[in-house]
Amino acid sequence: MSAVAILGAGPLGASVAHRLAARGRVSRVVLVDANVDAAAGKALDIRQSGPVERFDTPIAAAADPLAATGADVIVIADAIADGEWEGERGLALVRDLMRAGARGAFVFAGPRQTWLMEAAYRELKVPADRLVGAAPSALASAVQALAGLEIGQSAASVAVVGRPPSFVIGWTAATASGSLLSERVPAHRLLAISQSLRKLWPPGPYAIGAATARVVEALTAGGRQLLPALTIVDGELETRGAAVMLPLDLGMGRVQAHVIPSLSPQERVELTSGIASAMKSK
Repeated sequence: MSAVAILGAGPLGASVAHRLAARGRVSRVVLVDANVDAAAGKALDIRQSGPVERFDTPIAAAADPLAATGADVIVIADAIADGEWEGERGLALVRDLMRAGARGAFVFAGPRQTWLMEAAYRELKVPADRLVGAAPSALASAVQALAGLEIGQSAASVAVVGRPPSFVIGWTAATASGSLLSERVPAHRLLAISQSLRKLWPPGPYAIGAATARVVEALTAGGRQLLPALTIVDGELETRGAAVMLPLDLGMGRVQAHVIPSLSPQERVELTSGIASAMKSK
């Protein structure tokens, strides 16, 4: 198992820490925040819930961001005082970690960190396979759950792709129990779910925490299935250096591969035009 450092002990960072500790699939979690006393208090609160929730994952607190340098996975979250790490402030943080010799993967948990992820690739030359954006994963899970409700199941197999805040649902190839979802759900109901995407973004801290924990675990231990998350694409989908949510094969601390799911011609046009529009407005 691997050590994970979470930069920021705000609501998002604390949620990620709790989910990782409770699932017990990493060896150690460190909450890093300038307000180390508050971070230590949150770490203690999570530890004290261990006997109730039946986990004993070690979780500690630190004040210096460089304490994350040796972690196998570094989660960029939200500071207690200043909120989500983003923009130039976030870029300076990643730069300092890279200069200090960080070798782990960076997981961007915040919904406003798309630019930061792209800038780390473009300006700091962090390899694309070390950069993953987890917040949109929670949105994909919500869509799968909503689609499942339409047919009375817990979830359906649906691809959600795109660059925040523009997402496309691959209804053409969506399935449930081995059959096409489009054959079981009226078109107007699928359209209603698609139209709700803007309202569903961004997800809340608890949903993002759960999705981020799954991404971190897949990075450290591999996974049996592809996980939807942001990855850097450069030359595909008519764009360069853009963070796009696609199904990812994660393992060994890296993005092993990404897959462009089966999309209809119309869905693919919506995807590429949405990415282009989002890139222009960033």
